[in-house]
Amino acid sequence: MNLTRFANAPQYFPPNHDGMHCLRLQGHEAGPSDTIWLGVSHILPGGGTTLDASPVEKLYVVLEGNVTVVTEGGEETLGPHDSCRLAPGEKRALKNRTNRPATVLLAMPYTK
Repeated sequence: MNLTRFANAPQYFPPNHDGMHCLRLQGHEAGPSDTIWLGVSHILPGGGTTLDASPVEKLYVVLEGNVTVVTEGGEETLGPHDSCRLAPGEKRALKNRTNRPATVLLAMPYTK
């Protein structure tokens, strides 16, 4: 078993993320994982990502607050325990358009 205590989760710095504090929960520098990694991001009011795609699918679960997920097909605002899947190559932007911080869990496979 690989255990990562939240207090000890390593921070990481993905490109095109502004006003966000990103922590790795499993995989990469947080420890071994064969297929997927988990991260959690705190998104400050006004923070978010640019409209970008990755070659692998992404799964998001909002843990706290509200996060607007913008795609080329439109946008949806997710609240606590709402989730979404983004297909490989699907562009997305995350936006916190509220005055409260939001927290999002991310699960995605390792890129090949």
